[in-house]
Amino acid sequence: MSRVWKFGDDVNTDEIIPARHNITVVPEELARHAFCEVRPRFAEEVQPGDILVAGSNFGCGSSREHAPIAIKASGVACVVARSYARIFFRNAINIGLRVVECAQADELGDGHDARVDLASGRIMNRTTGKQFLADPMPPFVLKIVEAGGIVNFLKDHDIEELQ
Repeated sequence: MSRVWKFGDDVNTDEIIPARHNITVVPEELARHAFCEVRPRFAEEVQPGDILVAGSNFGCGSSREHAPIAIKASGVACVVARSYARIFFRNAINIGLRVVECAQADELGDGHDARVDLASGRIMNRTTGKQFLADPMPPFVLKIVEAGGIVNFLKDHDIEELQ
């Protein structure tokens, strides 16, 4: 089961990981404080493979990489949002956090069971039985994410492989 954690519009990086906890770059430590202000039990209850769903402008605010690192380290398999703050989206890809844009993100409710296929963009809401499509990840972006981020990708591949 991949539980959906639903958030609204304009979730900023300080809501994802408050600045007072950004005194470390240890992913597991950041994950312990993910969403502690807006969903205090998130860090305790999130399970590997769960999915975050949000409205528009997810990840707005600071350009720090701490926010996507905290989400990834919490075990979240994928973030589905109507749209992202541009720098958050790039940071997420660079650290290997799976993020997809989907105009129908509202179709997923808090606590629903869902599955996301990144290559096709297909999202299956297993609670309601509805399927819809997100913008699929371009193949070069999928390679980066599947490697665990751009640094990991470049350890084993040449940059030309992304073309």
